[in-house]
Amino acid sequence: MKTIHIYSNGRLEEKQSGIVQEFPLVLHVNGREIATLIASPHDLRFLVAGFLRNQGFVERAEDFHMLAVCDDFGIANVRIRSELPERLKPVLTSGCGTGVTFTLESGQRVAKRELGASVSPDAVFRLMEELARRADNYRSHGGIHSAAVGDGEGNLLLFAEDIGRHNTLDRIAGEALFKSIDLAGKILVTSGRVSTEMAAKCARLGIALVASRTSATDMAVRMCDEAGIVLIGYVRGGKFTVYAHHERLVMEKTVGAGLPRPGRGNRAPTISQRIPGVTGVILAGGQSSRMGSNKALLPYKGGRFIESIHRQLAEIFDEVLLVTNNPEQYDFLPCRKVTDLYPGMGALAGIHAGLHHAANTAAFMVACDMPYLNSDLIRHLATQADPGGVLIPESPAGLEPLHAVYGKGCLAAIETTLLSGERRIVSFFGRTNVNRVNAEQVALFDPDFNTFSNINTPVDYYRLRDGERDEHAAEFTADRIAG
Repeated sequence: MKTIHIYSNGRLEEKQSGIVQEFPLVLHVNGREIATLIASPHDLRFLVAGFLRNQGFVERAEDFHMLAVCDDFGIANVRIRSELPERLKPVLTSGCGTGVTFTLESGQRVAKRELGASVSPDAVFRLMEELARRADNYRSHGGIHSAAVGDGEGNLLLFAEDIGRHNTLDRIAGEALFKSIDLAGKILVTSGRVSTEMAAKCARLGIALVASRTSATDMAVRMCDEAGIVLIGYVRGGKFTVYAHHERLVMEKTVGAGLPRPGRGNRAPTISQRIPGVTGVILAGGQSSRMGSNKALLPYKGGRFIESIHRQLAEIFDEVLLVTNNPEQYDFLPCRKVTDLYPGMGALAGIHAGLHHAANTAAFMVACDMPYLNSDLIRHLATQADPGGVLIPESPAGLEPLHAVYGKGCLAAIETTLLSGERRIVSFFGRTNVNRVNAEQVALFDPDFNTFSNINTPVDYYRLRDGERDEHAAEFTADRIAG
């Protein structure tokens, strides 16, 4: 752990944090030094074996006579059955830290093999969501790439993470080799860009489909097209872009398990089951001085603004509470209304009241003026709730405390803060356990971060209503064309 300082709201706060590690590993094969691999320092034998496999120097575990890694000196000594080519021509790739390969053209040589049956989008979304769950290092301090391999149903088989995106695939190839897992016909998902060396390695391994939450290069597209690999990019927000072999996607299921539907987040959720152990809490807010009237009661979607939010939370949670100091204004809502125990102390007092009255050990808190809530992001947060602390998402603007999950273990810290006269929500974070879901993870569900948008002024509201009318007009036009 290292002492770092985080700048927030005009102050520097000291914190202990882990730092991404970089480890140079000098690779000797059959007595020859052939490369230095810059990688994360864990499971280096998988990395070495997969690197050699993806270069075409080994094909089976039996091809290794010796594989020894010395962590102290950063040296890997390997002896393999076959002889290395007399001359090796290294190619610097576009990987993080600049990767190296000796067989860039190999993807085309192994093309045209049978790469398995068609795949449904649902399997892609399912595996990409599992990748997001497993990427613990990426969430904690950033800078780590991750990749996973799954079967045709999206069930995860292997997972790897490393500072280099190309290293993640080498690690998977090496682990699969030692565990006798056949990668032919499998799905690969990755957090990083799909470039030529990634496509070539996938072709050599027989991967049937590659999906990334970012982009693909033109050479990678060409290579996947020739090798018969389905290539997908920008897997975000229930959408993706298919660059090669779209015909091999089965379109009966178009919505991913656990990832949002296309469009704004207040559509029907993709998962119908309610999440146990977490209460949904709507914070009715203050005076709405900039709006000039109560935002929660503004007309929206054929009802009142707050009704839309309540309906959405009621589909996710068994219990929904409304925190308001004017409960009589919300008699139309079919949920329990509770009032502040510390009146006049702002949103922090509302969070305290909701958490205090909640029947469950954790509560998802949301402001009453957020029209684009993303149900699948809410579910993702709620399933990771910490009864003893806070789980808070980040956006490019910073922490989002009015769209976060709070555990009852926070109550004492919140009360101490309120009694001290401090009203800022983040002011009690130093007294409790706080886990962050960084912007990269949030973007898997909502790439535009619309879920955190709120309505503060009449201009905001009219823009929202104009967007609603445009959306209805587009849907009406689509229905006429389909009819």
